[in-house]
Amino acid sequence: MALDLKLHLQQRPELLLSPQLRLALKLLQFNRLELEQYLREELERNPVLEVENEHPDLSLEELYAETGPAGVEGSWEDLFEEEFSPYPTHSFEEAEPVSWEARLHKEEDLYGHLLWQVSLAAFSEAERRVAEYIIQNINERGYLTLSPSEIARDLGVSLSLVEGVRERIKYFDPVGVASLEVRECLLAQLSYLGIDSGLVVEIVRDHLADIPRGPEFLARKLKTSPQEINQALEIIRGLEPFPGRAYSSGGVTLYLEPDVIFFYQEGRWRVRLYDEGMPRLRISARYRKLLADPTVPRKAKVFLRERLRSAEWLIRSLDHREKTLLKVAEALAELQKDFLEKGPAYLRPLNLREVAERVGVHESTVSRVTHHKYAETPHGLFELKFFFPSGLRREGGEAVSSEAVKRYLQELIASEDPKRPYSDQDLARMLSEQYRVKIARRTVAKYRDLLGIPPARQRRKT
Repeated sequence: MALDLKLHLQQRPELLLSPQLRLALKLLQFNRLELEQYLREELERNPVLEVENEHPDLSLEELYAETGPAGVEGSWEDLFEEEFSPYPTHSFEEAEPVSWEARLHKEEDLYGHLLWQVSLAAFSEAERRVAEYIIQNINERGYLTLSPSEIARDLGVSLSLVEGVRERIKYFDPVGVASLEVRECLLAQLSYLGIDSGLVVEIVRDHLADIPRGPEFLARKLKTSPQEINQALEIIRGLEPFPGRAYSSGGVTLYLEPDVIFFYQEGRWRVRLYDEGMPRLRISARYRKLLADPTVPRKAKVFLRERLRSAEWLIRSLDHREKTLLKVAEALAELQKDFLEKGPAYLRPLNLREVAERVGVHESTVSRVTHHKYAETPHGLFELKFFFPSGLRREGGEAVSSEAVKRYLQELIASEDPKRPYSDQDLARMLSEQYRVKIARRTVAKYRDLLGIPPARQRRKT
């Protein structure tokens, strides 16, 4: 059989990811802290990039001072020979041995730390019992999850006794623990610092929700100068809104910062990106001049062109990330308006497709944008995925979110008789009767476990 070679042209669709698209997708997945770290690493790697308003007045002559580009030791030849060398450089200095055992240390958790302080405080027997009960009901952020009246009812003591003990615990370490909300926590920290009056206290006490609107807005509202507002805000930024954070996860500090902030302005909910501390990048004009300078070696220009192209891709990808994140967050603000105004019980069921269609992107893009990113809302800090709860149906066909059902469960359990707590079957029946939510007993048990609420036999108090 004769064999022959033939050429065929065939068209077929194929997805090819360009370097620019790969970079854009990579940046979309970063949360704020990851992005900030990545950008600072890029600033070190790419000399063409610089932070806005950094070294604005350097002349071209200053760039050639001594031996080459500003801040680089050695000659142009040394710099680019090292940059393009196919051989890696190694350091043969013997590293000092590290004793990892000496660095291992089990940190005390928040509850142990607070109970230790209770043991040292001059509490009466009744006060100590109240203090231990309060500490048992403090969450990882350091906030009290029960109201003082609920604690008084559970323990059969007076409300004034509970409030007196809680007031003392608030000034334990960390200061602000056992507060009921952020405002109370920050005011306790200010009081601890000896700040009991003045502009800082007024902002925290009466205008905490207005801080995201900016210093100018606060200055007009409080009839003072933006400079004084900025000084007050500097003090507030030094406070800790989550006093238990340093003791979370077995002593590992969790640093969570919002990527977006939801705030109410001019009759509607708005969104802004939280970019405090984020380096704003631009391409350095001095390196553009170097490309046009005939005295710069050809190898240096090849290097600079490649770095310039990389910098342009990064800045465009950053712009794309910001616009996409903002559009998705604005869609969430509109779709979950009831949650922003009334709280988690009013979170509506939502899926990725609904947001993707509204924004005009693919569902996978919405998934990337919401991955491990956080939003500051009037009700606390939430991961963006929190805004996409699964849905259940009320009797009559109306949809209700799983988060709302969890909130209903918390309300029912909080109102139960501690001596005769509700079983999961009782809770399922009451959800149907009081909230018109048809739900199976095993689903109640699942939600109860997710909320960290023990079963009825463990909640029973004799």
